[in-house]
Amino acid sequence: MIMLNVIEIVLPVFLIIALGYGIRRSELVNDHFFEQANGLVFYVCLPILLFYKISTADFSTNFNIRLVFATSSAVGCCFLISYLYGTWRRYPAPIHGAFCQGSFRGNLAYIGLAIIYNAYGDPGLTRAGILLGFLVPVLNFFAILALTLPQRAQQISYREIAKQIIINPLIIASLIGILWSFFHLPMPTILDRSLSIASGMTLPLALLSIGGSFSPAKLKGDIWKAAFATAVKLVLLPLVTIAFMLLLGISGLDFAIGLLMAGAPTAVATYIMACRMGGDGDLAGTIVVMATGLSAASYTLLLFYLQLLGI
Repeated sequence: MIMLNVIEIVLPVFLIIALGYGIRRSELVNDHFFEQANGLVFYVCLPILLFYKISTADFSTNFNIRLVFATSSAVGCCFLISYLYGTWRRYPAPIHGAFCQGSFRGNLAYIGLAIIYNAYGDPGLTRAGILLGFLVPVLNFFAILALTLPQRAQQISYREIAKQIIINPLIIASLIGILWSFFHLPMPTILDRSLSIASGMTLPLALLSIGGSFSPAKLKGDIWKAAFATAVKLVLLPLVTIAFMLLLGISGLDFAIGLLMAGAPTAVATYIMACRMGGDGDLAGTIVVMATGLSAASYTLLLFYLQLLGI
């Protein structure tokens, strides 16, 4: 019965991803469509979803500062471990940056939120959305460090780092939603119903976009380095997150959300950033494909563990 519950949570998410892949392979739409859909999700749909779920929730009961600290600390630890490992192995700067970024930056907004919503419904999605608002700046900060620190010969633009964090639409939407909820601002009925309709398209479109951008042809980078980064992302990061959450006394729904967010596969954005910032695009793409494919199995194990805990 437990395994059936887990399968019912995981399988629908990855079936929609598979549907997106099938649509692209059938050439019903072209690659440009998925590029546009991905931009629509990132700049419009996800911000609407996050603002709506956060603004209409009780911030005082859905925000857990210990969870933010635990998950952020786990990300920082895995960044440090992967960066030091790459330094020890003397990886060239492009490989070092792509390897390091791929080992901790997860696809929280697209796959993480979908898994949590399937498992815990609106209460889980609301808490995860608030956590996402605090985690996205942390992930962006470490991702930029991962790609710039190995290239010490180049000057690091801290202004650019700050800009990338401040203008992120997910951060802006989450911040506005948090302020709206914190000050208990009223939500007009017309706006509430409009946002409810608009937010309903977010997760399906996000999963279709993931499937549409999924391509085995991206498996061009070093398989062993990609496998190691994937293991850090899907195995080590959740374990470190568990350790921090237990240390801080986090339990129940917050524990489940922290673990499932930590278990998200490597974000597609790591490939885009690696290509733009002098990283090894082939290695980054390989990590994304490998982690996304294997996350179906790793999420099954994580959810089975949570079911055994009775969460």
